[in-house]
Amino acid sequence: MKRFVQCFAVISVIIIIISCGSGWAKTRLPVFVSIVPQQYFVQQIGKDKVDVAVMVQPGASPATYEPKPAQMAKLSKTRLYFSIGVPFETFWLDKIASANPDMTIVHTDKDIEKQPMGLHHHGGEEHADQNDDKARTEKYRDHENDHGHAGLDPHIWLSPRLVTIQAKHILGALAAADPENMDFYTANYNTFVKEIDALDQHLIQMLKDNAGMQFMVFHPSWGYFARDYKLKMIPIEIEGKNPKPAKLQALIRHARDEAINVIFVQPQFSTKSADLVAKEINGQVIPADPLALDWLDNMKKVAEQFKEVLK
Repeated sequence: MKRFVQCFAVISVIIIIISCGSGWAKTRLPVFVSIVPQQYFVQQIGKDKVDVAVMVQPGASPATYEPKPAQMAKLSKTRLYFSIGVPFETFWLDKIASANPDMTIVHTDKDIEKQPMGLHHHGGEEHADQNDDKARTEKYRDHENDHGHAGLDPHIWLSPRLVTIQAKHILGALAAADPENMDFYTANYNTFVKEIDALDQHLIQMLKDNAGMQFMVFHPSWGYFARDYKLKMIPIEIEGKNPKPAKLQALIRHARDEAINVIFVQPQFSTKSADLVAKEINGQVIPADPLALDWLDNMKKVAEQFKEVLK
């Protein structure tokens, strides 16, 4: 009986050791991203090899977010941080980096030429639009040279073509941090890029008959989307500022003239100004969330919403 107990104890210890070893072998690479759509991108490439934490929580704004103490503490065990150039990073990214000197900051917006925020605005006559857009572009390029990326549109995750560039940076970082699984990451990346290309072609076909048409939004999140698919975005708010009364009245007149009766809003911002414009034009406010987790499905859904109301 004593020998049986001893054998049982030995076997139990062996099982525990094997279990622990198996657990260690299956440890996932801990990474952080700034916003929810990036979680989708990293998961498409990393799958079950990565553990993705999101800094800007659902419902919060990437423009004003302040990391929680628990999030800053979690950074101490993080291998990679994928930044994307959203406004809160301007103040917080250095602090995030200092929380863990061994953590690699991966700038997924590298090699992406950003356009000025609200470039696809309405300025009256078409000629005035072009002159204003040109002046704004030159102004912000000068500002970028002096102060980094301030004033440029950070919503690069809403362009499938720009997401392809971001995906390449994600692949490179994961492969460098976990070279044993490089082939796994590369295969997933190739699949993801094919899905992105298919989405792009789907959107081109869906919106090809709507070139030049306009849609109105509260916050100018969809500028790259509008550029890619030859649409015109009319924003109410630009650079976090509500329009002055004169500008608001001009927007109302424009909406009436162009028979625009829908304003798209996102849940991270107040809809007060959008509600006011909608009331004046006898229109409605419809949500279009640029920060949804299921990025691929959301891009299709929002494109369908835009197509229904394009004028």
